[in-house]
Amino acid sequence: CALPICQNKVLSLIGLATKAGKTAGGEFSTEKSVKTGHAFLVIVSEEASENTKKKFRNMCEYYHVPIYFYGMKDELGKAMGKEMRASLAVQDAGFAKAIEKILSDNA
Repeated sequence: CALPICQNKVLSLIGLATKAGKTAGGEFSTEKSVKTGHAFLVIVSEEASENTKKKFRNMCEYYHVPIYFYGMKDELGKAMGKEMRASLAVQDAGFAKAIEKILSDNA
């Protein structure tokens, strides 16, 4: 899969999930989503600080939520129709599976 196409697929799926009310964006909401068991997938921006990455990596491992480091903060934010976002949680199994499939095919 050519990377720009995959990238658009991931970002447009994030957009669709957001329109459906199935994402939580920003560190606080992402964390809350994971800890309350609503997150099916966590995406953290590649630009996020090492501290942020470590925090979410550990948290997702503990709660058994798949995590991917993907995209730039402004891309993730724009996909959600918001300001820059360092992290987001996908709160729908279908969207999470679709996004994860694209990301894992690229890994």
